[in-house]
Amino acid sequence: MKPRRTASATLVMSVALLLTACGGDTSSSGGGGGAPIIGVDYPRSDTDFWNSYIKYAPQSAQELGLEMKTTNSQNDVAKLTSNVQSLISQGVKGIAMAPQDTAAIAPALQTLASKKIPVVTVDTRPDQGDVFMVVRADNRAYGEKACHFLGTKLKGTGKVVMLQGDLASINGRDRTEAFNDCMKQKYAGITVFGEATNWDGALASQKLQIRLTEHPDIKGVYMQSSFALAGTLQLLKQRNLLTPPDDAKHIFVVSNDGIPKELQDITAGNIDATVSQPADLYAKYALYYLKAAIDGKSFQPGPTDHDSNIIQVRPGLLEDQLSAPLVTLDGGAYGGVASLKPDDKSLWGNNIG
Repeated sequence: MKPRRTASATLVMSVALLLTACGGDTSSSGGGGGAPIIGVDYPRSDTDFWNSYIKYAPQSAQELGLEMKTTNSQNDVAKLTSNVQSLISQGVKGIAMAPQDTAAIAPALQTLASKKIPVVTVDTRPDQGDVFMVVRADNRAYGEKACHFLGTKLKGTGKVVMLQGDLASINGRDRTEAFNDCMKQKYAGITVFGEATNWDGALASQKLQIRLTEHPDIKGVYMQSSFALAGTLQLLKQRNLLTPPDDAKHIFVVSNDGIPKELQDITAGNIDATVSQPADLYAKYALYYLKAAIDGKSFQPGPTDHDSNIIQVRPGLLEDQLSAPLVTLDGGAYGGVASLKPDDKSLWGNNIG
């Protein structure tokens, strides 16, 4: 499941091949001089993952010959709707967005469809409405990989806390449902305490503290995103629970994103695993599909030539599910799930400048 890297010097040529082979405030960057104008709404800029995406997006726009207008909706669907109107007024030919409330975005998608402006959603998938392509990884697989890692480490018994994302988001629902389903089917001896956190690190830390007080024998934590990383580690340290993996007091922690800090913490023994969500590929293929839409290209379900698979979610909605590997200290297999070591050079978290 290793993501394949493409040198930036050959990206433009690669994109040309792919196109034939594949089934708030605004700012501007990119080509100019007649280049297609696109809009990119950043969902937030308060996490390492999304800040990495924000860094990669203009690089991809330049390599693809696109002029890019940007907005930031700051995890607010009303602001996203306003940003869409602003981008439309600036004459964009397509919009990439990552709506965090995947139910409430439907009216904005209807507006864009009526104006024949194609949309690519990144990381999230709208509950209703059509877009040209969804670019995300298999979020159910995130929950399953975390489940198999913790289930194996705990030998099928014990208690774990799942710090959920926002259940108004398809990502929060997918990761939660898959983790719970996997635990029930494969590791029925493990008790799961699910805590809704709305992707809020302070709230996640507060709820984890309550659970650790009520159940001092908790042995596992699944964080559905690195938003909870700093608070979780601080809390474990305060409780003298930030111990090496071979210590009897150790609590096994699985995160999700693959940011550099997570990879460093796995190496240091502070956390035990993460699922690497490809921020670089999200930016690359969101803009690639947006350019394809502007150019009148179309796609079909099936394997791609960039190590992913396009699925049909429902009639009229396709999703390119990019690779997102499990990362562990030993690079072993857990419950049949292969993993990479944290120093693997294919991981985007090891290649960000």
